[in-house]
Amino acid sequence: MNLTRNPLVDHFRCPESLGPVQLDRNDAPTATVAQVNGNGDYGPTLPLDPAQLIDDLRLERYPLAAESKAALSKPQAIRSLYYALRPLMPVAIRKWAQRTYLSRWQSLQFPKWPVDCTVEEILEKLMVRTIEAQGLDKVPFLWFWPNGKKSCVLVTHDVETRSGRDFTSKLMDLDDQHGIKSSFQVIPNGGYEVTAACLAEIRGRGFEINVHDLKHDGSLFCNHDGFLRQVRQINEYGKQWGVSGFRAGVMYRVQEWFDALDFQYDMSVPNVATLEPQRGGCCTVFPYFNGDLLEIPLTTTQDYTLFHILGDYSTGIWQRQIELIGRINGLISFIVHPDYVIEDRARRSYVALLGLLAGLKDRYELWIATPGELNSWWRARDQTNLVKRGAEWSIEGPAGRQARLAYASVDRDHLVFEVESDCLKNVSMPPLSVRRPG
Repeated sequence: MNLTRNPLVDHFRCPESLGPVQLDRNDAPTATVAQVNGNGDYGPTLPLDPAQLIDDLRLERYPLAAESKAALSKPQAIRSLYYALRPLMPVAIRKWAQRTYLSRWQSLQFPKWPVDCTVEEILEKLMVRTIEAQGLDKVPFLWFWPNGKKSCVLVTHDVETRSGRDFTSKLMDLDDQHGIKSSFQVIPNGGYEVTAACLAEIRGRGFEINVHDLKHDGSLFCNHDGFLRQVRQINEYGKQWGVSGFRAGVMYRVQEWFDALDFQYDMSVPNVATLEPQRGGCCTVFPYFNGDLLEIPLTTTQDYTLFHILGDYSTGIWQRQIELIGRINGLISFIVHPDYVIEDRARRSYVALLGLLAGLKDRYELWIATPGELNSWWRARDQTNLVKRGAEWSIEGPAGRQARLAYASVDRDHLVFEVESDCLKNVSMPPLSVRRPG
């Protein structure tokens, strides 16, 4: 299954007349070629299909990800026992088990933690080669985010327990205090009741709701038949609640099965899953289409991993990821569980993150959106085109007045961007200083 048509047109929304070029293997990131193909011993002139390589990365068709995905279908006795005992298990035991599993994570070279932008590296090399091959000064395209914003930020909350559900009101208070609207992913058949009053409160305050697995017991992707049985129920809950998005429990995933999901978007795929139970990652910090489903990747470290696996209650790692993603104008997306920020120290860390995002919003022109808003924008942008009218380019399509004309040009083998309407030469964020919560 190939998803990508012309990679440059898909990503940049540049004119269809910009013909694709092939890359040599020396032009692609070395680690990528070796990891995707399982062998890095290639000559300098062998052709590389960028569309195929991008699809293989996004859909996690490379050895580490394939091995981790295959483990989902192995005998489930141990995993089933773990999830059965998990609610009764002391947090210290859970931390020990997870740290043991993840003990060698620093030896993993690909995908690259804390952010992997390999897809964007390939797209950059492809655009540079195309500009040079066609003798162009610059290429017009539709800017990635509405109204010329430099990057997009999403804050999402997965509700795992009754305590987390009961904390959602206070969490919305914290978000509101910083001018941020987020989404809550709730479990239909979990260990807590999803009441109509709870859903109405979340919606009534301007926050979003999505479906989070069916039971959050690690069983969704054990086998395809079982997946289809559970997905029928998941889709029904989506219709019953009137929601558009889905996220699988524990970020387990088999992206080839996602066509059974009756949702507009999914949020189950990490950018880099070095510290996740299922390793791999889509190696991109931008949304992408998997058939008709829009994939909105998780691009930062989860709160539980940060606090309980890495033992880090500062915002340092988050700030580093914000900086790396901001440099290429990507999507900066977070999962913060209400279950794990009830405790004071963790809550202070989250409040520090909210303060950081609120400060960056105006200073560096970030678009802080909900997943539903991002889904609507990215779909509208995908259906919007640049059309030459005489000597001028016009924007035609559903993205309407929010879309901005931009230009890509080459400076010392790298792309530089200019957003025409705002006359911005530098459209990436500068380095951030590390802040620690009080």
